[in-house]
Amino acid sequence: MTNKFQFPKNFIWGAATASYQIEGAWQEDGKGESIWDRFSHTPGKILNGDTGDTANDHYHRYGEDVALMKEIGLQAYRFSISWPRILPLGRGQVNQAGLDFYSRLVDELLGAGITPFVTLYHWDLPQALQDEGGWPQRSTAEAFVEYTEAITAHLGDRVKNWMTHNEPAVAAILGHLEGNHAPGVKNVVQTVRAAHHLLLSHGWAMPVICRNSPGAEAGIVLNVNHSIPASPSKVDRDACRLGDGMWVRWFLDPLHGRQYPADAAAYYQQEAGKDVMDVVQPGDFEAIAAPMDFVGLNYYLRQIVRAEVPEEENLPVTVETQGERTEMDWEIYPEGLYYTLSRLRYEYQIPKLYVTENGASYSTGPDADGRVRDVKRTQYLRDHFAAAQRAIEAGVPLAGYFVWSLMDNFEWGYGYSQRFGIIWNDYETQQRILKDSALWYQGVIKNNGF
Repeated sequence: MTNKFQFPKNFIWGAATASYQIEGAWQEDGKGESIWDRFSHTPGKILNGDTGDTANDHYHRYGEDVALMKEIGLQAYRFSISWPRILPLGRGQVNQAGLDFYSRLVDELLGAGITPFVTLYHWDLPQALQDEGGWPQRSTAEAFVEYTEAITAHLGDRVKNWMTHNEPAVAAILGHLEGNHAPGVKNVVQTVRAAHHLLLSHGWAMPVICRNSPGAEAGIVLNVNHSIPASPSKVDRDACRLGDGMWVRWFLDPLHGRQYPADAAAYYQQEAGKDVMDVVQPGDFEAIAAPMDFVGLNYYLRQIVRAEVPEEENLPVTVETQGERTEMDWEIYPEGLYYTLSRLRYEYQIPKLYVTENGASYSTGPDADGRVRDVKRTQYLRDHFAAAQRAIEAGVPLAGYFVWSLMDNFEWGYGYSQRFGIIWNDYETQQRILKDSALWYQGVIKNNGF
């Protein structure tokens, strides 16, 4: 007997990308330098010395790419705007050529019957703002509002689905604490300040979006993986909760009218050896908790958390990896998507949810006949779609699903070594090929289920 997974009427099926990962044209038509331009050109930062200088050349080939979206049957496309393409110095003079590019892209999508979902910030901060201190400075949050004003005033008549930030936790922690993402900083105080100003800029931008895009829906995109302790020991449970406090609750709590979680705040204070919460000014929490229409969830894996203590001071591990791992060495755990969607709904009463990213890295390339038989990716998506449908049946208001990614692209610190796309991209020739996963997805969309 075969299970039938049917999705609600008006469920939205899409795919997602990000500006720096696909656009290329890094110095064309007045675009300013971004922190990822600078970071990727810094020796030793990116695997194989890769950069996003050309990437998928989407800036010149967007028409071809939209045609492929239409062929797959995508109902929506989530993409991000390059801030330095709009405001090369982060504020001040608007670059008309940048506005025109995104206007052409939006018109192309609408002409193909594809709904644009726009992310305002997917990590490519203008380098000019970084030179002034970047996200740890309150002035960067103010500049984000100016940027939001410029792009929403230009596209707000046609774009009705907006996301302020993609994964602010990654921008804050990987960019300012661990240092393996741009701008490559390793500083506890700057991490807390960056996280706060990312959230504050979201809150300040929400009313601007509403004003410039009447009738639009707006929200934010967060990465929430399913974390569990590796054993029942207190140290493992404490480590798991602290990680959740830093990566998840630090963002979800203030967005929903709560303050920063006390456990994570205490940890940051201890690590910094000073007061890190002085970044919060009167009225900030009220601004951050601006009403949202939805939250986007980026989900990829389960994390089994083991405390960093000697093994003899801990209990034996009782939770082991169950399934296969992707080529990113991420455990495949679809059940975690069900748990995470349910948590977001019932812990935070979120009125509408989207899966804004979910996908897997496999390097399967074209066979001799030119076909890309990426069986493992298809199975990965099938299992995660089934988990999402189960969450819907449990009462989760899931409104749509965006596969990561539309096509193979620049995978941040991994360069071009990892391939997440449902479209194969040959970076030498820029030839695109629909993988078998894209053809399977085509059927899912057509039938609104599988």
